[in-house]
Amino acid sequence: MPENLFEDSNEYAAMLDRGLRVSGESRDYFMEGRVRSLHALLDAPPRRILDFGCGTGETCAYLASVFAQAEITGTDAAAGPLALARRVHAGPRIRFESLDRFAAQGEYDLCYSNGVFHHIAPGEREAAARLVYRALAPGGRFALAENNPWNPGTRLVMRRIPFDRDAIPFSARQARALLCRAGFERFASTRYLFFFPRALAPLRVLEPWLARVPFGAQYLLLATRPQTT
Repeated sequence: MPENLFEDSNEYAAMLDRGLRVSGESRDYFMEGRVRSLHALLDAPPRRILDFGCGTGETCAYLASVFAQAEITGTDAAAGPLALARRVHAGPRIRFESLDRFAAQGEYDLCYSNGVFHHIAPGEREAAARLVYRALAPGGRFALAENNPWNPGTRLVMRRIPFDRDAIPFSARQARALLCRAGFERFASTRYLFFFPRALAPLRVLEPWLARVPFGAQYLLLATRPQTT
């Protein structure tokens, strides 16, 4: 995957919007749906949240609004989007750090990551998961959101987005195995999200009952760093 596809923050947003257009929804619709689903899974509000692969920072700002007492750190390898994130979203409770300087050890209660790991080469994913593991405090949670390779709509959207065409999506079962190898445990039930496009919006009332059916456009997996190692 050419790294420069991520560097122009304006073009990045435009490419993503063009890809999502077939769903009839915006980036915000999917971002808010993921974070609401995560909020419902947590048994206690986190105090420190890491957004791993934060891009241009919109999700960091939304996490700060949903978890009103939390401090948010966004980290990313792409300098262009990260610079925009700092300009637009940095504040008293939100900061951004380049991934090449990120070295947190046991600092975070929650890590959120959406659509990042399918851009990491399969042989390097475990190292990335271990980086998240080290950043979390004992008992901290890792919320991994990824594109579901079994959903034809997801495949269509990824083909329409230049930086997703060469990405390698992986199933929830593979994601669970990956996180197990990295040391995580106590997995919550996988939740599948976003079954219906806007054209079928009246059917979205059914989505909470379909959350365990493995055909949603994305899945959300919640894992825990053990209290002792």
